[in-house]
Amino acid sequence: MAAKLIATAAAATIVAGVALADQAEISRSITDIAAGADRHDWSRVRDAFDETVTTDYTSLWGGDPVTQPADELVAGWSGFLPGFDRTHHMVTNHTITSIDDDNATAEADFTATHRIDDKLWTLGGRYSYELKQTEDRWLVTSMTMTALWETGDRGLVGIAGERAAKGD
Repeated sequence: MAAKLIATAAAATIVAGVALADQAEISRSITDIAAGADRHDWSRVRDAFDETVTTDYTSLWGGDPVTQPADELVAGWSGFLPGFDRTHHMVTNHTITSIDDDNATAEADFTATHRIDDKLWTLGGRYSYELKQTEDRWLVTSMTMTALWETGDRGLVGIAGERAAKGD
């Protein structure tokens, strides 16, 4: 009886071949990036990334993916996002698409709303993540955003950059 109970409990902690602890830690890293950015909690954002990170926003802005130290990425975001009155990055439907002992890939859907005064720019799409396991947690090493739709005024991005530079 005890052996059956232990086997059942062990099986319950694995969903689709992924341990619940890994699912929770991967979702934590994904959430920390979005929620930390909205709250301007830059250490929370930084702690979700590995030392070097590749970001790919080419579906929205063109150009090429960028690989840089995570500190530089977060410094860029912290010098820009506060130029909006509010942002809200809703990242949902976290799905782990592959995992082994040291590496994982995941996807999530997002809606990102950016507000200045009564003007909005809202963007929706999908993120693809690559992560690596460390002693403490899963860290994002790569993040690709695929924009699927947008509405509102994309020009708010430039206004936010100007406002952030002035400290408004």
